[in-house]
Amino acid sequence: MLRTMLSCLAATLLASGAFAQASGSPTMDAIRAQGVLACGVSGTNPGFAFADSRGEIVGSEADFCRAVAAAVLGDATKVRFVKLTSTNRFTALQSGEVDLLVRTATWALGREASLGLLFTGVTFYDGTGFLVHAASGVRSAKGLDGATICVLPGTTTELAVTDYFRRHGMTFTPVLIDNVSELRSAFRSGRCDSYSTDASALASFRHSEGAAAEQLSLLPEVVSKEPLGPVVRKGDDKWFDAVRWIGFAMLAAEELDLTSGSVEAALASPNPDIRRLLGVDGELGRAMGLDNRWAFNVIRQVGNYAEVWDPSIAPLGIPRTQNQLWTRGGLHYAPPIR
Repeated sequence: MLRTMLSCLAATLLASGAFAQASGSPTMDAIRAQGVLACGVSGTNPGFAFADSRGEIVGSEADFCRAVAAAVLGDATKVRFVKLTSTNRFTALQSGEVDLLVRTATWALGREASLGLLFTGVTFYDGTGFLVHAASGVRSAKGLDGATICVLPGTTTELAVTDYFRRHGMTFTPVLIDNVSELRSAFRSGRCDSYSTDASALASFRHSEGAAAEQLSLLPEVVSKEPLGPVVRKGDDKWFDAVRWIGFAMLAAEELDLTSGSVEAALASPNPDIRRLLGVDGELGRAMGLDNRWAFNVIRQVGNYAEVWDPSIAPLGIPRTQNQLWTRGGLHYAPPIR
């Protein structure tokens, strides 16, 4: 209710300036009226969104939240991070508790068709994997027949694991715990033979174990497709467009060799692709309800896709592989920004 009232009042409450005009998006107008983006994240997933030693939420998904704030508000720091679980994440978005969900959520037909939500694109190509205790001697997922497997409820992992075992005529006993810390503790203690979730999250967890990481083995099989991306509510097309193209802009920036350090000088570039992306030419930002310098603000304040990946994901030992740009053999491909 509060967000509905704010969206109606946003145009009059906002002062003059580049971000003052009504966007045509109730969500963006409400965000601007409040002066902050409410972004749903995990908060416990190293590399993606977790609290560092200073209590600051860092990681690739946290940085995407900041990129959206930079585009919409002109300031990447204007984010209020809301920590959500795998069970309450979609409800929080549906209810308006958060404006945007960026929490290792898999883009799947059932979710878009039944939850009133839309995925804006893929920021990370992933897949379901299995982590085991090295002492178990298990070297392949096919060695898990009859195993107990720790799984977070309300995730696509449940279905992916079930499908894999059925395909191979195997059985398993799920251990469902709706708290990632408790789930990991159960695995550490030996209550589960294996811990299954997105392979990236398993690598993140293993990395966070420090010296004990050597006691854990990530099995080679990736048994499902898990394209992860931001999620918004249906019914606000301008907001959907903005979030989707912010992701594409970060990919396009990497392809064009634009970085947070070089983007200022690039404003003088004669390259028409760069000039349109940075808002020097055209009115592409205004068409989405954003300032024409929206992408410039994203790149300058947050960086391109590689600048987010390198400090967050690379230290986990996860290769970019399918998360490379299409020009380097990966799956990431930004449509033309023109």
